[in-house]
Amino acid sequence: MPLQEAASAAHNGASPRRVVITGLGAVTPLGLDVATTWEKLLAGESGIDYISKFDTGELEVNFAGEVKAFDPSHYMDRKEARRLDSYIQYALAATQEAVADSGLDMAQEDPTRVGAIVGSGIGGIHAFDENVALTRERGLRKVSPFMIPNMLVDSAAGKIAIDYNLQGPNHAVVSACASGTSACGEAFEVLRRGDADAMFAGGTEAAILPIVVSAFDVMGALSQRVTDPKGACRPFDSDRDGFVMSEGAAIVIMETLDHALARGARIYAEVIGYGSSADAYHMAAPHTTGRGAAAAMRMALRKALEYGEDATQVNYVNAHGTATRLNDIGETLALKQVLGEHAYNIRISSTKSMTGHLLGAAGALETIVTSKVIQTGHIPPTINLHNQDPECDLNYTPNQAVQADVRVAFSNSFGFGGHNACIALRRCE
Repeated sequence: MPLQEAASAAHNGASPRRVVITGLGAVTPLGLDVATTWEKLLAGESGIDYISKFDTGELEVNFAGEVKAFDPSHYMDRKEARRLDSYIQYALAATQEAVADSGLDMAQEDPTRVGAIVGSGIGGIHAFDENVALTRERGLRKVSPFMIPNMLVDSAAGKIAIDYNLQGPNHAVVSACASGTSACGEAFEVLRRGDADAMFAGGTEAAILPIVVSAFDVMGALSQRVTDPKGACRPFDSDRDGFVMSEGAAIVIMETLDHALARGARIYAEVIGYGSSADAYHMAAPHTTGRGAAAAMRMALRKALEYGEDATQVNYVNAHGTATRLNDIGETLALKQVLGEHAYNIRISSTKSMTGHLLGAAGALETIVTSKVIQTGHIPPTINLHNQDPECDLNYTPNQAVQADVRVAFSNSFGFGGHNACIALRRCE
């Protein structure tokens, strides 16, 4: 069935509404746009380096995935930039790129039919940290009147709505490291049920601060490879020893297929499933059997079946792949539970090996990566994978990008608190 006819049939209730991705925007440790980030991912380059934002002398861990050379005045006026927390600045920059990439003209849209869902794990912690220091030095009455709007996790979505006059569904998703995937998945659900024609969705994070780095470190979560930052994130490797903190933002523009076709939009990929679950097990550790991760993937697959796809059609998985001891084994077990023997036929990669872990923005960035894999037929590698863990026995695309015909793909995200999310994409045909 031609795309226009399929979209019309879905709109008339003959099948579920089809949802597509038409715009991509990102600010990452690899670059200030999607093109640069994608090029470096395929080249196997790491964006992880020694921290430059503050003196790390008191910290055990001295490296992270910082956004480099970001000038907020390129995206907003200087007065506004001084007032906005970095996590909001990154979100606005990524949104500008995504909107331009999509060609969406809000002057031609019904603003009540366009919304935004943007997640973050931590939100405006820079604003909080700066104001705590200020009030300790100068007293409580010196707190900034901008502190609360900057600190709230929903402020990125709210600010995007103000800038683009988005009067449709608008909120934040907070599910730790699953936030970005959950935001994209919830936007898919909004469109699928007919509550909007287009949605801005994604995640943003700017939490590389001494207190946050130290807090993750004392939990035992961070890699300790202090003399080898670029080799520190080693997903599925026997020598992995923890994740690497990063920052940045990623935004996608999603639309119903009929809306995208009506305006002649370019389509990167179609969203065909989303699943969300809880481990109900531990506040930091994943369940040892991967049961929550498997449940999220199964939920995404149940919806994908409505679009005619099943587990045997999956060609690629962008893994959560944090390089922690328990996560990588749990995700591997979950993939085998859900996909069975087919798990050994698919390509998997953890792009966190190059970007580090963008926390609440990670899943949104990896949704972009998965879209690009489907669009281009190129799969980024898992770098630093030199001694594969025998318990992680799938094909994780070690160290070199590969070409592959990818029609259906998953992107997985799992977070502290036991949150799990999976989004399923396919080539739009």
